[in-house]
Amino acid sequence: MLPPVTHHRPDRGAARRPLRLLIVEDEQRLARSLARGLRAEGYAVDVVHDGLEGLHRAGEDAYDLVVLDIMLPGMNGYRVCAALRAAGNEVPILMLTAKDGEYDEAEGLDTGADDYLTKPFSYVVLVARVKALLRRRGRSAQPVLRVGTLAVDQGARRVERDGTEVALTAKEFAVLEQLALRAGEVVSKAEILEHVWDFAYDGDVNIIEVYVSALRRKLGAGHIVTVRGAGYRLVAGA
Repeated sequence: MLPPVTHHRPDRGAARRPLRLLIVEDEQRLARSLARGLRAEGYAVDVVHDGLEGLHRAGEDAYDLVVLDIMLPGMNGYRVCAALRAAGNEVPILMLTAKDGEYDEAEGLDTGADDYLTKPFSYVVLVARVKALLRRRGRSAQPVLRVGTLAVDQGARRVERDGTEVALTAKEFAVLEQLALRAGEVVSKAEILEHVWDFAYDGDVNIIEVYVSALRRKLGAGHIVTVRGAGYRLVAGA
């Protein structure tokens, strides 16, 4: 079904130029309808239907966000995402897939994707996810939160451990940020979902476990404590 483009007004952000989005999707009818709807939101949108072309375009042009399907000809979305991250390209990536299941989501996150949406999805949900990723990327400078050896710079969206930067995806950072804002307190999965995934998310609350596992791998297991049946607590660590 085509998105209800006539009912949306352009998103007028602080940037003077339109935010640029790249859609990499081989289902041409879906790609056209998404492009038309997102243009009605005020974005400048380019569309390609092949993974190799998507990798080339995302690497050569300055995009603010990439909507990336997983099942693509030429090169699948996992490999495109991994190649962009390996090249130092930190553009926010929203992955789309017809698959469903935690394993697929974990694989997408491991390659550096910032968010994940399973087909079929609501167009309204997709727009909410796009806006959330763009909003987090453009957030103005805020204080640096310090928890033991961790420094969480809210403005620069950077994390350091013992003075060394740790590379996190936008979603990983947002989860860590919520824990850091309430360091030492127990933060429930529902509270993290409310602040990080926005109102439109209707998936499994246990997706939080995937991100916490990723953070533990990158930061060290001792910093995030599981409080069984209640949530997570960020501590100074060993």
